[in-house]
Amino acid sequence: MQPLRMLAIILTFYVMGFGDARGSLVGIAKEVFGISASQGSLVPAAGAVAFGLFALPAGMLATRIGKNRLIELGLLLTAAGHALPCLRLAGFGDLLLAVFVIGAGMTCLLVAGNPVLREVAEPARFARNLTFAQFVKSLGSISGPYFIAAIVALGYSWQGLFPAFALFSLLACLIVASARIPETIAVAPATLGAILRLLRHRAIQVRILGIFLFVGSEMGLNTWIATHLWRNHGLSIQVDAIRYGQGLFWLAEGAGRLLGALVLTWMAPRKFFLVCTLAGLLGLAGLCLGDRSQAIAGVALCGLSFANIWPTLFSLLLESRPDQGSELAGLTVMANVGGALLPWGMGVITDLAGVRWSFLVPVTAFSYLTVLALFQLRAGRM
Repeated sequence: MQPLRMLAIILTFYVMGFGDARGSLVGIAKEVFGISASQGSLVPAAGAVAFGLFALPAGMLATRIGKNRLIELGLLLTAAGHALPCLRLAGFGDLLLAVFVIGAGMTCLLVAGNPVLREVAEPARFARNLTFAQFVKSLGSISGPYFIAAIVALGYSWQGLFPAFALFSLLACLIVASARIPETIAVAPATLGAILRLLRHRAIQVRILGIFLFVGSEMGLNTWIATHLWRNHGLSIQVDAIRYGQGLFWLAEGAGRLLGALVLTWMAPRKFFLVCTLAGLLGLAGLCLGDRSQAIAGVALCGLSFANIWPTLFSLLLESRPDQGSELAGLTVMANVGGALLPWGMGVITDLAGVRWSFLVPVTAFSYLTVLALFQLRAGRM
């Protein structure tokens, strides 16, 4: 693979991680705009709603204009979304609009980026390669919370995140446009009916539901972890709670994905999937029930275990219909609407009973994922 193409793919996955910064903004938005916990959950919900609205249209568009053009469009939308707060951020609504536009850009990147990776690399090693690509995405995810914490510690505004991410997204777009990544263009463009008909297959249904629950759990954790460390363990919301919350989570997730790329060279994806779900349950238990040090250790374990669930589950999904990668990617990104519903549910529970109890939502979701992993391991192939 040419170095410029490799750089383009790496930058695309790195920019995908920028979307996860919205979780870091919830606690800040609560403090700056004086909103409730359930209102704060609208920050990740705005991005997840964009996923739900644009995922299937993006999947169809990829079969018409090609995945590379869709990646370029996604990078431009991501840059525009980050530029909006630079022009106006007078209220909470302005922040929600920016996150929605960023979510639309991320939808294009997610729909096109994962299938393109399968085409430029050896298909037999797709699970491992996708895990490594998700490691690169984690580096982008880490950038948000640590960048915010760093600039606030230096005495600058947290809003400095937006122009930096906008400029980087534009740079990535220029490199992708120059790289000319090879791809397969569909002979017959996909239709909405054809994509929805894929949901008739039980093997696809249970995996899409698993992705829905996992994305909701990951975004729910990303949304409320800093608030939990702030309210229950006394860490400052703009620095330490973000550093040991989202920052540590994404750092551990990046390390977990790099480790996963190595483990998947000798362990079957189905077995590895089960190991990750069980470790995720253990990490959630430490986060919910432990003291400060145990909660922070739980954050790290959650990051390590969450790291490989999505790429492994997506590779198993794509394995069932390898010739319909864009269509399945559209369904997968549509399932990211779980990133709106589960954090919102956690916000409601936080208002009613406290943030600690809200983590019962991801615990329930991971219980389903564990059962799914057991059935996948037992059946071998659904």
